Amino acid sequence: MGKNETKNTSSGLSRQLGLIGLAATGICSMLGASVYVVPFMIQRNVPGIGPDVLPAFLFAAVPAILAAMAYAILSSAMPRAGGSYIFASRGLNPYLGFVASFSQWFGLSIAIGVISYIIIPFFRDIADGLGWENWALWLENGFVRVSLAILLLWIFVGINIIGLKFYERTLIPMMFIMFGLGAIVIFAGFSFNQQDFAAALLENEGRIVAPTAHNFKFGTFLTAAALLFSSFIGFDSIAQAGGEARNPQRNLPIAIAIAVLGVGAYYFLFTSAVYHSIPWSFVAEEAMNKDITAPGLLSYLLSPGWAVAIILGAAIALINDLPAMLLSVSRLMFAWSEDGIFPKQVAKIHPKRHTPYFAILISGGMATIGILGSHLAGDFFLGIDIMVTSMLVNFLLMCVTVISLPRYNPELAKEVSVFKSRPIQLTFAVLGTLLLTLFLIVHTRKDLLAEVEAWYFHSTYVWLIVMGLASLIFLWKVRQLNNAGIKVKDAFKELPEN
Repeated sequence: MGKNETKNTSSGLSRQLGLIGLAATGICSMLGASVYVVPFMIQRNVPGIGPDVLPAFLFAAVPAILAAMAYAILSSAMPRAGGSYIFASRGLNPYLGFVASFSQWFGLSIAIGVISYIIIPFFRDIADGLGWENWALWLENGFVRVSLAILLLWIFVGINIIGLKFYERTLIPMMFIMFGLGAIVIFAGFSFNQQDFAAALLENEGRIVAPTAHNFKFGTFLTAAALLFSSFIGFDSIAQAGGEARNPQRNLPIAIAIAVLGVGAYYFLFTSAVYHSIPWSFVAEEAMNKDITAPGLLSYLLSPGWAVAIILGAAIALINDLPAMLLSVSRLMFAWSEDGIFPKQVAKIHPKRHTPYFAILISGGMATIGILGSHLAGDFFLGIDIMVTSMLVNFLLMCVTVISLPRYNPELAKEVSVFKSRPIQLTFAVLGTLLLTLFLIVHTRKDLLAEVEAWYFHSTYVWLIVMGLASLIFLWKVRQLNNAGIKVKDAFKELPEN
């Protein structure tokens, strides 16, 4: 049995995550608000996209798949905890590896808080759909909403600390339930047509769906694709769990492929089903006036019971984000600590559970700040935008790392076990670099041109501040390592023993 296949690594982490657990980690990190909200609210965020949502979705999948291929290549050579940090620090540059992964950790930790906060209104809608009006009103209370969001978050912090077996037993069944309830949307959407919807709207509200002209604009299409790209963020969590995967050289790349291709197909079917039965012009009109979701749109066609089932599916999809994303961000902190960039205490492993409990607790604390910030600000999109910027930069760096690895660290380049052909590697990496750079430019331009109340509501400026803080931490810790007689350049070319 090879070093990477032992049950317990020298760091104390336990290689217990199998292929299904790894794939579930990626899938559950990706599915959530992305499929239930974004494909419909995009009609407000990108006015004029109209019927071109599905083509934009397909275009957005291209750089996501290319980034996934880069992750698969690198994970086969460096199956360690804190995957993206390890990949960039060993294959490109230690500084870039840390500052990019620090912004990733910050953005995802805040996003975990945001998701915890927005789950509660789904429970409110379920109570309302079941006729439990008092419960629905109770869940509207601000203190109750914040308290329940924090409670839900820390339940999953506890699940992550208890261990990987309990984590898998929680996550995998919920994943199948999520897909089962989501299948209701797909079946219902393709069972009805737009004439059925027009008749239901006329009968229930006396409204008529007015036909709307549409002119395709490439700039609008590209902006929409850059926003829809956020739907594919999450599969990187598989790489972060590289130190706890069984048979990692085989299972990590396969799990990444399953997550990206499976979720991509599900996204397309789900969105196609809703737009098959709901005219895009109605979706656009409603989005301009209020927040809309897939359950809300299909409620015109379904009985209250089926509508509640769809809302429950959305709530479970959001809940599933929490354990998977907590695993991801905590392993980044663990990897930094093992390299000496963070205090050694952060890498402490529970003697029985074999989990980095200290890193999990800190990540839970940062996510709690995200909950409180969402409530006090009355808006959660800033946190989401920071996450998108961070992940675009990370995916871009993964593609660049594939290009630089044979030159920067030829020994590790020899360990690549998927897509061994160098021309194929370069094709994926160069195309990914170009498309991700384009998406990053589009996303940044949209943010900087947005009209906001104050400069700190621009996610780009907040992200740059976080990058500056990460730079100061890195320079300070590297100086300490140099003073201790450690050759930093050589140390960062070796893989950690985890």
